[in-house]
Amino acid sequence: MTSLPHPSRQAAFSQRRNSLRGHIFAPGDKSISHRALILASLAAGESRINGLLESGDVLATLEAIRKLGATVRADGTAEYRVTGTSGQFSHPATDLDFGNSGTGARLMMGAVAGAGANARFIGDASLSSRPMARITDPLSRMGARCETGTGRLPVVLTAASLIGIDETPLIASAQVKSAILLAGLGAQGETIVRENRLTRDHTETMLKLFGAEIRVIASSPGRVVHLPGPQTLTACDIVVPGDPSSAAFASVAALIIPDSDITLRNVMTNPARFGLYAVLKRMGADLLVTPTGHAAGEAIADIRVQSGALEAIDLEPDIAATMIDEYPVLAVACAFANGTSRLRGLAELRAKESDRLAATCALLSANGVSVRIDEDDLIIEGGKVPGGGHVATHEDHRIAMSALVMGLASNEAVTIDDINMIATSYPGFIADMTALGAVIEVGA
Repeated sequence: MTSLPHPSRQAAFSQRRNSLRGHIFAPGDKSISHRALILASLAAGESRINGLLESGDVLATLEAIRKLGATVRADGTAEYRVTGTSGQFSHPATDLDFGNSGTGARLMMGAVAGAGANARFIGDASLSSRPMARITDPLSRMGARCETGTGRLPVVLTAASLIGIDETPLIASAQVKSAILLAGLGAQGETIVRENRLTRDHTETMLKLFGAEIRVIASSPGRVVHLPGPQTLTACDIVVPGDPSSAAFASVAALIIPDSDITLRNVMTNPARFGLYAVLKRMGADLLVTPTGHAAGEAIADIRVQSGALEAIDLEPDIAATMIDEYPVLAVACAFANGTSRLRGLAELRAKESDRLAATCALLSANGVSVRIDEDDLIIEGGKVPGGGHVATHEDHRIAMSALVMGLASNEAVTIDDINMIATSYPGFIADMTALGAVIEVGA
């Protein structure tokens, strides 16, 4: 069985016309949505999830947990009830197809290994080109039986007894850490993950909400996570906060479009996910962050964004883990900034939905921006952006949205070759941007 292809391509374009005004609610966070479904499927009892992001990526995870024996019922728009399996997945009759979702596939590998199921993982062409050995290698050290001929999808997991390990991941990756911890729920003995560079900690936070015994200890550098096993989670109710990665597109658009003034509501402000906003402030962005409470154990806030001049930045590589998904739209902001920006240490972008470093460089170059790659750095000459280019998205949702944001402020319209994959992470993108005054046309 192979992954279903994307629908027929739909080109789209954006053009400069209006300032952006008004407010929107940030869509549900994709990372939290994946984890809420996975942890609920492993728990004993019924969990209620409110505000789930109903994107293609998340719905792939939802379908996977159904195949593994969890009961999922929709209560309304973005509201779901999940009755879990008490940590004992059933063997799915068909492949687990994750489409374009690296987060769903990688985290579910850990969950399936720990919950004792046989399963075959597949994805679309883009996901099938992405590295999976970073997950299967540590799972194998725990005793999991993983079959992958290429270090990529498809991956076959066969039920096996696991033991806890003491692991220091070679790359800073919340997906790797989370897969190991999820497997550790079903392993004998303690699982330890040592981080030399901090990554997003949603899994640790949400495991506590689901009643897990887990300790997180600060170390120098990084932190150490201890998870004794085996243990069974307890169902709980989750309200999904707004996604700062999705809110980034409207934020950058408002900064670079003159006379704009918008507010993004319900945005999660976890420091491990909020790096872009700190960087934009360093560039001179007018951002007002007003805390409004908590959701799923995470702080949330309203963010007011007003347009204004940005200054170039020489950005250190250590910040990458806090904003790894936001580099394409940051590059767009740098194209409109005064001076030359250098974004350093972007090797991990080469292993995303596309070679995102090359695709970002091509996006800017196609629209008249002077840009080059120097090893793993991206160097951008800022100023006026001519626009008028046609951007190859390479089936990468963040390249598509970043290009459309560029077109809203450049001199000439920007066209992309396909808009369909945006639904994998932000199905309401065009509706939200249009509500703020953006001009984005589909079917160009």
